[in-house]
Order: sequence, then structure tokens, then C-alpha cells
Amino acid sequence: MSEIVIPARRGKAIRLGAGAEVKVINTHGSQVLDTWAFDAMDMRCYMSMEHTRSRISRIYIKAGDSLVDNRYQAIVTMVEDTSPGVHDILMCSCSDPIYKRMGCTEYHDNCEDNLHAALDEIGLKSDHTPAPLNLFMNYPVDDEGVFSRKPPVSRPGDYVTFRAERDIVLVLSACPQDLMPINGIERMPTEAHLAMRETGEKMDV
Repeated sequence: MSEIVIPARRGKAIRLGAGAEVKVINTHGSQVLDTWAFDAMDMRCYMSMEHTRSRISRIYIKAGDSLVDNRYQAIVTMVEDTSPGVHDILMCSCSDPIYKRMGCTEYHDNCEDNLHAALDEIGLKSDHTPAPLNLFMNYPVDDEGVFSRKPPVSRPGDYVTFRAERDIVLVLSACPQDLMPINGIERMPTEAHLAMRETGEKMDV
């Protein structure tokens, strides 16, 4: 297996061939990872949380689920999840306007900018920011539909494995949120890792 580091507070984009599998490792156990997938041949086609919610009729995902694109076709499948299975498919990525609303007077690293910077590193662009799959994010929803922001319940070394259902570009951002305990009670963003499996073909990074 080859391993790729997702630096703390930063994003990483990789190209995956159809059938390739990638393991997303929560190295320290408390890091949320905003996750996107795009069709490698058409960046206007992307993994869509609203279409996925329609497909699975749930507000959470689990191993065996196929996540679909904005044309309702499978783009990745979650084939394995060693964590307690708590992930978010409701919330947008953090962004500069969100941090300004939280009181930041200077620029704050954010997942939205990480997405576009990671794509730029491999010569690609997206004309907007799709809603991400927020791996390991713990936003429980109560009986009245109100959600709260809690630390992840994942453990060091927990991982999720995805299979690419076609040639895709996968982007992950190690969320830089440090104003609330989204990345653990210490509010300290950390690096995470990707491990590439030899099942299927890995396209060049």
C-alpha cells in the first residue's frame, strides 16, 4: 500500500481509476475530513449529498452504501468502516464567511478554500463548492430536528474505505476548525492519511 499525508488544516486531491480503493485513516482519531468526489472526465458531475440522501433514505451512511452524483449515478461506494459510523451528510463545508460570522477578524483556513487549492495543485477547477461528506463529524440531531456540534467519536487509526465506481478525482480537507470541538475537545486539527490499495488501478496523482 502507498500512503499519502493530508496535512493538518490543508486539503489533498488525488486521481483514482475505476475500481481503485482508498483507505481514509483518522490517524489521531479526532480529525474531521470534508470529502468530495468529481467525475474525472466532467467536473460538473460530482458526489451529491442531497442526491445521496434521496438514494439511501437516511441522514447517515454506512458500509455498503453507494454515494451518488448530481445525476443520480453511483460515484463511490463505502466498502468498509472501522469507526463507530458517525459521519455527517447534512452540513456545508466551513468557509471564510462562516469564520467571519464566528468573529474572526483575520483570514482563517477553511475547507472551502482547501478544496479549490487542492484541485488547483493538480490543474483542475470547480466552478462551485458542492456540499461535502463530512467524515467522522459528530453532529447529532435530536427529536425536534436540532443538531449539536460534538467531538468525533472515532478512535486513533479508525478508517473508512471507498471504492471508485468510475475514474474520479477525490478531494479531502483536514478541517481547520479550532473555535469549537468539532476536531476533538482540544480543538487541535491534525493530519490524516490515505492508503491506496492495490485492488483496481490508481491513476497518477
